[in-house]
Amino acid sequence: MGALAALENELPVLARDAREARLQRCLSLIAGLAGALSGGEVAYEHYRGSYSRRIMWTPVILSQALLAAGVWGALNPRAARTVLPAVSAITLADCVIGFGFHLRGIARKPGGWRYIVPNVMLGPPPFAPLLFGVTAYIGIVAARMQPEGSAQGRSELAPLLRRHIAVVAGLSALFSGVEALYSHYKNNFRYKAQWTPILVAPLLAAAAFTAARHPERARKLLPAASALALADGAVGFAYHARGVLRRPGGRHRLGYNIMYGPPILAPLLFAASGFLGLLASVLRPGK
Repeated sequence: MGALAALENELPVLARDAREARLQRCLSLIAGLAGALSGGEVAYEHYRGSYSRRIMWTPVILSQALLAAGVWGALNPRAARTVLPAVSAITLADCVIGFGFHLRGIARKPGGWRYIVPNVMLGPPPFAPLLFGVTAYIGIVAARMQPEGSAQGRSELAPLLRRHIAVVAGLSALFSGVEALYSHYKNNFRYKAQWTPILVAPLLAAAAFTAARHPERARKLLPAASALALADGAVGFAYHARGVLRRPGGRHRLGYNIMYGPPILAPLLFAASGFLGLLASVLRPGK
């Protein structure tokens, strides 16, 4: 009877550990795949900038390292706790440096910050490095799964993880919304659909930040806003793909048209923000 009682006491702990392991694998894979998407977007933008500085290669290389570390972390818990956080931290530092370079690039344009609107629109996208940095932070969060310590520490994991993911979803939505504004403004908002990510992004960000502090207040709003962002990202990807194919040469000059057409991966990054919001919304305190 004593052994049976001990086993019954251990079962909830084992269930929590298994759930944390699944979440760790999931977040590791998300970090890797999101890193690959962000890296593709960076490679696209820096190619258009002719890789005029060697440092422009670093996020491209680190995105591939993050992809490898994320996939490895999804397969190997030890890699998720050692390799993934190291690669993620280096990538995050590189993104902060990239943010500084982008701000410097804007300041160096004629008129500097006195002509902030035209220089921001015509200069390097200011928040693109931070959007990539959000991806790297997911890898750091994944590495903190399955913490050592008491059962109380384990029981507090779900709300803590939910807050982190909600904040990441909110930041990702904000940065994606700004990038959409940047890109669609340059296209003069030719289509009405180009306004949708700019309207959905602050809605998702507000729901995510509210969920981070007061989860009950955003219990219905966060999943609704996240689903809307997912759908909008999918529709945006279709629009961008259509824009690429409608360029002169169409499929016959696909590589060229992808490089100089609408950024084909950008809507998928916005959809990823919605996915993170959904993930945060399904985590509940005490689970």
